[in-house]
Amino acid sequence: MTEFKLATADLGNGVSSVSVAGEIDLSNAPELKDSVLVDLSDATFIDSTTLGVLMGAVKRVRPGGGELAIVCHDQNIRKIFEITLLDRIFNIFDSAGAGVAHLKALEGGTPPARS
Repeated sequence: MTEFKLATADLGNGVSSVSVAGEIDLSNAPELKDSVLVDLSDATFIDSTTLGVLMGAVKRVRPGGGELAIVCHDQNIRKIFEITLLDRIFNIFDSAGAGVAHLKALEGGTPPARS
């Protein structure tokens, strides 16, 4: 089993990020609640609790004009978002750079296309 690791960073212009590695489940998913850019590049597994935490975060940040972007290039994890139709709710990007560009463009008023 891969150990869960969490790292946060301030990316400037009002954009914060959290990067996770390993398995995300009921025991550690609540740590993601305050994220704007959630980087799942090194995640090996997510469960329904993770999806619920991400949904809660979206519902909390959007009324205040905030946004949540997810970085995920793992096809197995992306498939979970597609099967649950949550790929229609979340902005999912293949790279952190694309996610950050999207969030920073929102701060400027013009979101770029999703990838």
